[in-house]
Amino acid sequence: MFPYAASADELNRRDEVLARIVEHVLTNRTIKLPVFDPNLARPNDRFALINIGLEPNDFSGSLGVYRYQFEGEEDLLHLIVTTETGDPLTPEEGQRVASFALSGLSPALIWLRPGELSQHFYFGHDDLVAHLETK
Repeated sequence: MFPYAASADELNRRDEVLARIVEHVLTNRTIKLPVFDPNLARPNDRFALINIGLEPNDFSGSLGVYRYQFEGEEDLLHLIVTTETGDPLTPEEGQRVASFALSGLSPALIWLRPGELSQHFYFGHDDLVAHLETK
């Protein structure tokens, strides 16, 4: 089990992010990654995407030490999970964050692409809208 429960602020932020995603899906607008801010970049010799989602944006949030960032792709939505510090995280840690961020969406509808410093989840736009649960 996750070592802590989501705070009220984390739940509110998740619900705000998911509401924006639903609005974008229903109006056929692409969910884009934030514009890169070099002032927030953390140099990394090995991995380029570790800093995605550090920029304030409408499609990201956190759960404890974990960060999540949504982006839209042509036929799927993409959820990126990292740690705030850029430390490694296991697929299981990523799945716990995805379970929080994708509340109500069955794990059977989510494809996982595991990594060392980030975990990536893909799922259908319509699946998220149909099964979404917020507080």
